[in-house]
Amino acid sequence: MIRVPVLVLSSILASSAFCAHADIFRVVSADGSITLTNIQRSDRKLVRVAREKPLLAKAPSLVQPIRKGKTKAPRYALIVAQAAFDYELPAELLHAVIQTESNYDPSALSPKGAAGLMQLMPDTAKDLGVQDVFDPAANVRGGARYLKRLMTMFDNDLSLALAAYNAGPGTVLAYGSAIPPYPETQRYVPSVLGHYQRLQADAKRPR
Repeated sequence: MIRVPVLVLSSILASSAFCAHADIFRVVSADGSITLTNIQRSDRKLVRVAREKPLLAKAPSLVQPIRKGKTKAPRYALIVAQAAFDYELPAELLHAVIQTESNYDPSALSPKGAAGLMQLMPDTAKDLGVQDVFDPAANVRGGARYLKRLMTMFDNDLSLALAAYNAGPGTVLAYGSAIPPYPETQRYVPSVLGHYQRLQADAKRPR
């Protein structure tokens, strides 16, 4: 037990709120003196003045939140894998296009009207038979089919196929089967290729 003067009681209570490791009880004797104790006894009238902190108190998390774009990729892995298999394209390539086009946001809609994971334009989606561009499976399937068509059109030249995916095949042909000098397309092709190369390297790493 600890006997303390009344004048210092408040300071002890204040500190106990921060460092208490057991419940603290107050006992007032007949002479007016105050006793603080952590021993609870039934023969005394005790008043709890500080409570022990929970042993399982949650510590502050040191883990940084993960960006949304990184958490969405696995959600569509099966959809992408199936579309890649059906249209004989690398799954990493489809993931690279999706990451560049929409960052895995199935509800993405561009000012020009491109929609969904692979940002299909309305006319393109209609031509591909995609009825709901915001349905992830239908969108990825349509995008994969379109990309395969462009790869065939440009003799499997991936850079030209990606340029056509962004700017349209007619535009690529109009510039003599070269990447059009549009700033957006000039940024788009290296962006997709960069993601594609990184994903290929990740896939080859030992697990």
